[in-house]
Amino acid sequence: MIVEFIAILVMFFVSGSVIAVYSRRLLGAGSREFFVGGYRVGGFLSAMTYAATTYSAFMMIGLAGLTFATGVAALGFELAYLASTVLLLSTIGVIVWRRARERKWVSPTDMLADLYGSKTLGIAVAILYLFALIPYTSAQLKGIGEIFASLGIGFEVGIIFATFATALWTVVAGLWSVATTDAYQGVWMISSSIATLLWLYLFLLPSNGIDFTKFVEHLTKGQNLLSFTWSPQMFVGLTLPWLFFALINPQVVQRLYIPRDEKAFRRMVRYFSTYGFIYTLICIMLGLGYRAYLSSLGLVQQFVANRDAVAPYVISKAHAVLAVAVFTSIIAAAISTADSIVLSVASSISRELYEKTVSKPSERKSIAIANCVTIAMLIMAAVLALLRIGYVVELSVASSAYLLPLAPITLAALLKKQNKGWKALASLLLGEAVAAYATSCYGPAKILAAPLALNIPTPAWILVASSIPLLIP
Repeated sequence: MIVEFIAILVMFFVSGSVIAVYSRRLLGAGSREFFVGGYRVGGFLSAMTYAATTYSAFMMIGLAGLTFATGVAALGFELAYLASTVLLLSTIGVIVWRRARERKWVSPTDMLADLYGSKTLGIAVAILYLFALIPYTSAQLKGIGEIFASLGIGFEVGIIFATFATALWTVVAGLWSVATTDAYQGVWMISSSIATLLWLYLFLLPSNGIDFTKFVEHLTKGQNLLSFTWSPQMFVGLTLPWLFFALINPQVVQRLYIPRDEKAFRRMVRYFSTYGFIYTLICIMLGLGYRAYLSSLGLVQQFVANRDAVAPYVISKAHAVLAVAVFTSIIAAAISTADSIVLSVASSISRELYEKTVSKPSERKSIAIANCVTIAMLIMAAVLALLRIGYVVELSVASSAYLLPLAPITLAALLKKQNKGWKALASLLLGEAVAAYATSCYGPAKILAAPLALNIPTPAWILVASSIPLLIP
């Protein structure tokens, strides 16, 4: 299988690189072209880059593993995210799209700095992005490392490959190379996930004597995974940060700027919601199928401590061509998210710490600074991934918990005509103080479901704390 994997991976990498290089033909002059495609991206491409950016190694590895361990409660968690995202995109998202054109926003920090009239706020948010999203980027690299490790190639080799590919596909043409390779990777992701689902339920489970009755029996034996098994604290803690994902994560906020017109924006929302719903159901069904299969073999306990390894282990039982195609799709999902993250953070750092601080900024120098930030951020994420801290799911959502104070700030700015910068800064500081305190108490992987007071999980307290300054008359 190693030979097949290397062959398909080389094909995937070469094809993606060709697409990235070809996309330079779409790249115009200036940092606005590099960071947001000059506001002229079509609806389909906008939807595919939004979907591929959002759905990462979190899905085929993280969500499938979470479903394997905790059952259908994971479906409620993920559908809550999808529903809230579609609602936000259809309402607040349209407002952001219109104002981005009016105010010429390029980076995600442009929006808040402009709405509050505060350069200090823009710098603070850019630094927060850098701090919070290194773990999220690390989660993507870690997912790829798990794939390489399951094939005996080496976890470290996977991290190195992922870091190099992400850097290359980001710096070649900025948003255009990221978006076009995202579309390529998004098609790979959904087609291979469908193939995996068909193989699992039409071949693997039946060949192991698992019919519908046995399937239900394996999922309800001991702990009933077809019922809601999560505690209220766990559900609220993991779900809250994701309800506001579309407004607080820079890689998707920046995607709201790029559609060329309102029709393209509407298409982006429609296509993304369809893609997201299908992909979510597939990953949940895969997780349940993995549980039934491993339960029939008596191997469930072997994977309880490392549920991220469940998907690679089961998929390795498929025909070599299918298995490596699926592994490559997981790699595609992770890279598409990682390159979008580093591009959005790099654009924020470059805009806030260079373009807005000098009298005559050079757009060429701004892009060079962004590329340096991209490489530095990927190196830091790779080091964190090598330490294997936390599960993919917890690393991803914990990053959103640190970004959660941005939700009240953003909503207040977009829905109110007058805003004061000091309130936003105070809101940000209070929310981050709560998140930092929770991390010191429980660690980064456990802050989401751990109650700080009154048996209420940390994310709820972060929202409360960050909302208080905004309520001051």
